[in-house]
Amino acid sequence: MEVKKSPKADLEGKKTTWLLVGFVLILAAMFVAFEWTERDKQVTTDTGITEPTFEEEMIPITEQEEQKQAPPPPEAPKVEEVLQIADNNANVEESTIQSTEDNNTAVEIKYVPVEVEEEEPEEQQIFQVVEEMPEFPGGMAECLKFIGKNIKYPTIAQENGVQGRVIIQFVVNQDGSIVDPVVMRSVDPYLDKEALRVIKMMPKWKPGKQRGKAVRVKYTVPVTFKLQ
Repeated sequence: MEVKKSPKADLEGKKTTWLLVGFVLILAAMFVAFEWTERDKQVTTDTGITEPTFEEEMIPITEQEEQKQAPPPPEAPKVEEVLQIADNNANVEESTIQSTEDNNTAVEIKYVPVEVEEEEPEEQQIFQVVEEMPEFPGGMAECLKFIGKNIKYPTIAQENGVQGRVIIQFVVNQDGSIVDPVVMRSVDPYLDKEALRVIKMMPKWKPGKQRGKAVRVKYTVPVTFKLQ
């Protein structure tokens, strides 16, 4: 006789269902246990380094009292030194200063008179070049005419055939007079002598001037001797 199984008592048909339920329960239990352990963990981040704390120091502000400036000391009176210059002809005593060193040597001090060169007065000074040079009355052309009229050719020089140009230098004074004629370039003693004679015969010149004042000036004039 065949045994019939009741569908309600068939456990094989629900085996799969119960297996899935069991897996779900196991997973749920694991999830709950995992979440619980994560909450209990405490993470400490203490590295052992403590941040320094700075205390603000309060510095009191003090106002400095203005110091009263002391009045400046009075100026010392000025002492004027008066130097006395002894005359060159005066007798000056020689003084000897003893040294304080151990060598016992004496230092002798002698007075040496200072020679002061006296400047030549402007009236006696002779200029080479001035603002207004001396001038013969009527100019240089008249000066050459004067020399030509008054010159006398020396006979000895003519016989010897001597000719040339003698250069004469002289000084024109403040009043225009001619002084101190000298031969700067000679040709022949007889010609030089005649040239000096004619220069000394000249009339007064117009004097040279420096800063509007008549001064002494050196001047040079050629005297020509030429045979015809």
